[in-house]
Amino acid sequence: MSKKTIYLAGGCFWGVEAYFKQLNGVLKTTVGYANGSTAFPKYEDLKSGKADHAETVKIDYDDEVISLSKLLEHYLRFVDPYSVDQQGHDKGHQYRSGVYYTDLLDAVTTENYFSEHLEPNYAIKIEKLCNFFKAEEYHQDYLTKNPGGYCHVNLNLIKGDEKKN
Repeated sequence: MSKKTIYLAGGCFWGVEAYFKQLNGVLKTTVGYANGSTAFPKYEDLKSGKADHAETVKIDYDDEVISLSKLLEHYLRFVDPYSVDQQGHDKGHQYRSGVYYTDLLDAVTTENYFSEHLEPNYAIKIEKLCNFFKAEEYHQDYLTKNPGGYCHVNLNLIKGDEKKN
């Protein structure tokens, strides 16, 4: 096994997490707040504008089962790459799209993938991860705990052979 980690922001983190945790090769997902200017933000801080972090999902995956390029392919299935500070009905700076990396090779892979699959004016930020704070426990696996919860992500975009057994 070759464990790697990438951080993806694509609107409300509930749906992003629910989507990726279903994929074969994804080992663990954690929702949190990334690349903001304050320490230890809370959900209310983002909603009120006191914190400027992006709602983000930390994705630990087995690179021998699913590649970063394949994860990015899935990401582009549900993210509007040209939308600024909005995905679905969620509007605000905390809903911006971003790929946050800890390995410079992941930045290169992401930039190459997007340049091959998107028009040049996409709004997804590709940035080094500056910080990540785990969200409150009630946000972890939110849509599993609250199956009727709002989700802008179409969870049916995953093909049968892409899902965990």
